[in-house]
Order: sequence, then structure tokens, then C-alpha cells
Amino acid sequence: MRTDHAMNADVRPIRTAAETGLIEAFEAVRAALPGGERGAQLRDDAFATIASRGLPNRRVEEWKYTDLRALMREARPLAGPVTPAELAAAEALLPMADVEALRIVFVNGRLAPSLSQLAGAPSGVAISPLSDALEGDAPHALVLEGAPADNALVALNTAFVADGLMIAVDEGVAASRAIHVANVQTGAAHSSYGRLLVSVGKGASVTLIESHSGDAAGHQTNTLVGLDLADDAKANLVKLQDEGLGTLHLATLAVRLGRKAELNSLALSAGSLAARQQIFLAFKGDKATANVSGAGFAGARRHLDTTLVIDHEGQGCVSRELFKTALDGQARSVFQGKIVVRPGAQKTDGKMMAKALLLSEGAEADAKPELEIFADDVVCGHGATVGAIDDELLFYLKSRGLPQVEAEALLVQAFVGEVIEMIEDEPLRDALTARAERWLRERD
Repeated sequence: MRTDHAMNADVRPIRTAAETGLIEAFEAVRAALPGGERGAQLRDDAFATIASRGLPNRRVEEWKYTDLRALMREARPLAGPVTPAELAAAEALLPMADVEALRIVFVNGRLAPSLSQLAGAPSGVAISPLSDALEGDAPHALVLEGAPADNALVALNTAFVADGLMIAVDEGVAASRAIHVANVQTGAAHSSYGRLLVSVGKGASVTLIESHSGDAAGHQTNTLVGLDLADDAKANLVKLQDEGLGTLHLATLAVRLGRKAELNSLALSAGSLAARQQIFLAFKGDKATANVSGAGFAGARRHLDTTLVIDHEGQGCVSRELFKTALDGQARSVFQGKIVVRPGAQKTDGKMMAKALLLSEGAEADAKPELEIFADDVVCGHGATVGAIDDELLFYLKSRGLPQVEAEALLVQAFVGEVIEMIEDEPLRDALTARAERWLRERD
């Protein structure tokens, strides 16, 4: 028989080791994080999402295929001050050395001035550490427009981030050099949080390179990029995710496009044990264009997740999404893509495609493309394909004298080449192609 005391007892959620560790870590560092009183309140509000709900699991629809609670079994300690030995190791791990760009380096989530070119910003481009903004204007640096504030990855980043970068391109300026923000994780296993905020003024343009590399110590990284494109602005964004194969990589990209703005974004994922890239793209002005693409390679038991929401609010906007993954061993890929066309967003043209190539019987690919359309004068479509290498093509190449492994590599290279070839900058394109070729040589 139930008693009143039993019926009125507090219901306490059972927390995992990771959730408990995150709570303890936040309590330990909260007072030392930059941002002042207002910043502390914003961080408290963000962390309340995690404290009350816990990490998302497969019962949460957008996390159905990527159970973060299961993937993140423990919370790694926050990265400490960078040592000289870690700086030296990070320098050796920096990717794309042959690509001409202004390079700014973060090691274990902290700016590394000795490895960066902070004084070489192009004319009309202002670059400053995020920590300066957190000390002076916390709401501006901790509030992210375009992504749900209660999203678990956004909330964790807001709660813990202490450093990052702010880039502002003045109105009408075409940045003369690409800007490469390199993030390196090295040393003892740790967690780190980084944030890159970029504003591109009216009629301005910039090319951004975002890279993530590191050793195999088993780190946990949470990175967030916020990109605001004013009217007639243009941004090219290229990301290389090549972290150590023990790393859990969690990333958010939030983009706001003004009238006639243009975004060209490409991400190549070739590292980490498990990775989730979530993209929130909002068309706020009319006649804007976005081309968002990605390529991924995974073997063993690696896990790659791409989740995106393309939100059409302006009229006459065009969006194109193309994602391809090649999977070997027991690897798994996840693609969740949604195109939303809001009332009044007439003349929208949106197309989304996800393709996965399975190179082994144990590989798995899940795809869930969606459309939500609330306007009647639109052209929208989505699709997804999953399959193995064409036996006839493979036989043809082998009949011409190519060994099995080389024939498969050639076909896989052609499969993902459609994505990589979208990059106009030849050295950058060659660097990503070389990384893809290395994966093919080393695949399980």
C-alpha cells in the first residue's frame, strides 16, 4: 500500500558518471571562468539544461542514432595550462602546412601566440581573442543566434568555453588571405571547449579554414562556430576534422544569412572515434544562397554523425546539401537533415542528398532526410542512397590489371571526389585529397 510519504517523495534522476563529472567540473571552475556577473548568469542558465535533463540519449529524436549518454561514459578533466612539451607536440600535429593562409593556433582550447600569426590580419579584418570579449562584453560572446540555446552541445559550450576567436570583416572588404584557425589536442586525455565567432559585413567576403587535429589520448572536444553574413556578404568555409582516433568530437555550426548572402561550406571528417557535426543554417534575407557539403571516412568501430537544419525564412533562397561517407569495418554513419520552409518563404529552391558507400558487411549507414514546407510556391527535394561498390566497375578495373585494394581505392576516391572538387583553392583541395588518399591506404 502506497503511503502519502512515498507518493510525495522527490524523484531524483539517475545520473551517469559523465553527467556527475560535468556537474562537479562546472562547480569547480564556474567562478574562474571569464565573463563577470552577467556571464556567470548566462553560463548557469546554459548548464541548467544539462543538470536537469542530462546528456541526450536515443529516446531524444534528434539523438536517436547517436546516443551521447552512451558514447560519453565519463567526463574528461578540463584541459589545464599548456606546457612547453605540449606546444612542441602541437606544432608537429598542425595540418595543411602548404596551404597559404593566416594561421591562428589553439592548443587544448587555449590560444597559442607562439604558433600563431596574430599580427598578420588582412586590411579591414579585425581578429581578437574571445577571452577579451568575455571580459568586456559577455552577452555578445556567450549568446549564439541561430542555434537552439537548449541544445546540449551549445549549452555545454556556453557553460565551459573560456577562449576562442572573434573575427570581424568590415563592410565591402574582400579579405586578401584565407584565415586558418587550427585546433590541436595533445597531452593527457582532457576535455576542451572552443568558440569561433565571425561577422562578415555588407558586401564583404572571406575564406575560413577550420582544422582539428590531435593525438590518440582520448580527448573530448566541443567546438562551436557562429557565422553572421550581412547583406551581399560571402564566406567560404572549409573544415578538416582529423582528431586522434580516441577522441569524441562534438561540433556546432550556426549560420545566419542576410539578403543575397552566399555561403560555401565543406567539411571533411577523417578522424576521431565518434564525431557529431550539427549545422543550423538560417536564411533571414531574400535571395541568399548556401552550398553545404561534406565527406567522411570511417573504419573500425568509428561513428560519424551529421545533423543539420536548413531554415528558409527569406524569399527566393537557394540551398544545396550533399554529403558522402565511405565506411569500412564496423563503422557507422548517421545523416539527419531537415529543410524547413516557413510561411511566406516563396520561391524557395532546396535540395538535399546523402550517399553512403559500404566497404564491408559490418558497416552501417542511417539516413533520415526531412521536409517541412509551409509555403506553396517552392521547389524542394531530398534523397538518400546506401550501397556497396559496383561489382561490374570493380571487375572492369581488376580486368585491367589493378589489384583489388587499388581498384576499390580508385572507386572510393571517385565517389567522394565530387565533394572535394567543389573547393576552388587548389592547394587546399590537394591537401584534403591527400588526406582522403591516406585513409584509403591505411583503411582496415
